[in-house]
Parts: sequence; C-alpha cells; structure tokens
Amino acid sequence: MMNIQWLIRSQSIVTLAAGMIYPYYLLFLKNLGNSYTKYGLAFAVFTISSAAVSQWVAPRLDMHAQRILILSSLGMMAAMLAFPWTTSYLWVLVLQLLMGTCNAMQKMSERLLLADYTERGARGAVIGSYHFWTSVASGFAVLLGGVLIDWLTINALFYLSAVLYGVSAWTVWKFSKVKQNIQSMKPPSYH
Repeated sequence: MMNIQWLIRSQSIVTLAAGMIYPYYLLFLKNLGNSYTKYGLAFAVFTISSAAVSQWVAPRLDMHAQRILILSSLGMMAAMLAFPWTTSYLWVLVLQLLMGTCNAMQKMSERLLLADYTERGARGAVIGSYHFWTSVASGFAVLLGGVLIDWLTINALFYLSAVLYGVSAWTVWKFSKVKQNIQSMKPPSYH
C-alpha cells in the first residue's frame, strides 16, 4: 500500500483541482458560447480529442506512465491559466482540445499505475482506498469551490485550480525522482 500513496495523493489533488472549477467552468463555457450548440460542440471536442489521443498514448504507457501523468497535470495547469484570458469561442475549442488530450493522458496513466502498483488478488483494498480518497477530494472540491466563488471571482478559481494541477505534477515528479534514486542504489543482479 505504501508504494501507491503518492498516486493517491497526486490524483486526489487532481480531483480537487478539477472538482473545484468544474461547475463554474460549465457556466463559463455557456456564457462564452451563448448557445447550447456551441456548448455541445465544446464538449464534443473535449471527448473526441480524448478518445483520439488515447490511441496515441496507449503504446507509450508502459514505459512512460509517470512522465505522461506529469505532462497531463502541466497541460491542465496551462489550460486553467489560459481560461481567464479567453475571449473567443475559437480559443475555448483550442483549450477543450488541450484538456481532452490531458484527460486521456491522466486517465490512462492513472489506470496503468494502479495496476502496476498493486498485486493481482490484493487490488481490491488498494483500489477501494484510492476511490475513497479521490471521491472525498471531489466532494470537498465542489464545496470549496462554492464557498470560494462567493468571495472570489471565477478567474481566481481557475488560478487556484492551476496551482493544484502544478502541485500534482510536482508530487508525481518527486516520487519518480525518489524511485530513480532507490533503483540506482540497488546492486546489479547477475543471472
């Protein structure tokens, strides 16, 4: 279970970042698009880009899952920083494309790492813990976002979400550095 704590922490932070902004991001999209058709198109770009990118990411996952997870958080951080400055619907679509790409990278890496850091026959408890903490983060995020939006602007929520995505990327990077240091200390095996 200890090996997976870094993944639980990093993805709970991602869930917090996403959940905190998501309800207000929907309002932002609706106000910028001014029609349900444009609103639907923005989500279609997100989901279709996520599906398309999953095919590109899939063969790279086994060797680069942690790097891909870091890149997904950094990409989402960039999107959150850009959203408050977005005034045209075309840029919303570009950001939706970026977010769909990051979504595929995050979801696929998360699942592969969950499998890698658990053992067959003993995955249930770890996955239960993972689901518990990421769900708690999601519920807390929506509550926190609601409280903060009363005191701050939607732009501040985007910036706070960007910071959280950055913290998640740092958490994964920090673990990968620790893992590299441990592996470099192991004596070589001679078969």
